[in-house]
Formats: sequence, structure tokens, C-alpha cells
Amino acid sequence: MISRRLFLAVLACASVTPTAAAETYSFGVLSQRSAVLTAQHWNPILDHVERRTGIRLALKVARTAPESNEATERGEYDFVYSNTIFLPKMAKAGYQVILRPRAEAITGQIVTLADSPIASLKDLEGRQVGFPSLAAFVGYAVPMDQLLRLGITVEPVFGGNQEGIMGQLKAGRVIAAGVNNQVMRAFAARENVRYRVLWESVPFHNLPIAAHPRVPAEVAAAVRDAIDGMDRDPEGVEVLRASAQVVGQKPPYGFMKATPADYRAYVDFYKTTLVRDIR
Repeated sequence: MISRRLFLAVLACASVTPTAAAETYSFGVLSQRSAVLTAQHWNPILDHVERRTGIRLALKVARTAPESNEATERGEYDFVYSNTIFLPKMAKAGYQVILRPRAEAITGQIVTLADSPIASLKDLEGRQVGFPSLAAFVGYAVPMDQLLRLGITVEPVFGGNQEGIMGQLKAGRVIAAGVNNQVMRAFAARENVRYRVLWESVPFHNLPIAAHPRVPAEVAAAVRDAIDGMDRDPEGVEVLRASAQVVGQKPPYGFMKATPADYRAYVDFYKTTLVRDIR
């Protein structure tokens, strides 16, 4: 009986990694889509990480991008999927990039509906133009910077998140909108929206996954390695493919290891931008 109990104890210990403590780590996701779509996309990925590492990641999604930013600035998330961590005001939180998407880089676009009378950016002078929020990098800061450099004055209207303002564009409430090219493309395919691109920025790496300094190094490394390895894990590949289908994401899927140096373009942008009301 003693030997059997000893065997079961050893077996139990062998099946649990050192990082598989009962503690749960929060995983914040920048609000771009609805909470339902965000959960359908991310929860299977986070569940896969727990199966591979024993580390439980709890998805946290704020109602709007500004609320997400406020929580990130306060350092409320242990891990975060966001590109607003490069805002100068976020420096105190100290989030460190650990992963970046394998997918193509993102661009900021200013778009209008296919049948819109707007033919160029100059036609937007004095008009209402939609943006996700003051916190959006390629959806607000990048396109607004371009408008300012061209001397084009517009009246900003905000939709709370990416798909919020895309919905307003679809409904005709704004004549044009600043958007993330990938989110716009997926939204248009899902919602049957025909649109034209009036302007497009240079590419930037898509949203990274970053860890807060309080997260133990071994935990951050285990999460990083588990997500980085999903495209080489048969189960992980299926999870990535299914999650991508939810939001209309195209391959390649998944993430790869990264460092803050991979996102230098964001830091450089904020040093020179003409936009002063970024939040």
C-alpha cells in the first residue's frame, strides 16, 4: 500500500510543471472587436497554454479601448495583447514584449465606402471622420498624423473600438474612418461591406504580447514558449486555425518570440508625431 501511494504521488508530481501553481494570471486584450468575438478567439489559445504549461491565463477585456488602456497603464494585467504599451505614458507600467504575430504587418488606413463621393483625403476637409478611439495606434494616431501633416482639418468621431467605428461607417454615420487594415478587411468580409482605401501608412508589426515585470521570469518564459510553439504542435495548429476563423484572420497563424527592439518603429513614431491628444 505504501509503495502504491508513493508511486501515485510521484506520478502526480511528474505530470505537473513547477509553474503550475494555483495562481491565475490575467491576460488583457486591447478592445478592437466585440467581447464575444474576442473571447471566442482568445480563450481556446489560453486554454491550450494551460494544458501545455499548467499556467492558467484569465482573459480580461475592457468595454472600450480607452478603458483597456487605463487598466494597462495601471499595470492591472499580468500579460497584455496590445500595441498601446509603447505610448510614452505607459512607460511606468514597464511591460516587456515577449511575442509578436507571425502574420503580416498592419497598416493604418483611411477608408470610405465604395460608393462614397469622397475621392481623396482633401475631400475630407471639415467633414466628420470616424476613428476607433484616441488610444488607437494605426486606427487614430497614424492616420491623424498624416491628416495634420497635409493640413487637412477634420471633426473626429469615435466608435469605442475598431469594429465600433466600422459599424458607423457601414451605417453611413461617418463619411470615412481611420482603421487597422487587417481588422477592416475581416470586418468587411464578414459584414459584406465594400470600401475604398484613400490612404495607407507604412507597415508596423502587429500587436505584441507583453508581460508585466511582476510576472516571474520562469512563468513569462513558459507562456512565451508555449505560444511560440503552437504552430509546431498538431493540437496547437488546430486551435490557431479555428480561432483565426472566428475573426476572419488569414494565415500564417500564431506568434513568434520577440523583444522590445522589434517594436522600435512605434517608439520612434511617438517621438515625432504631430498628434497631441493620444490617450
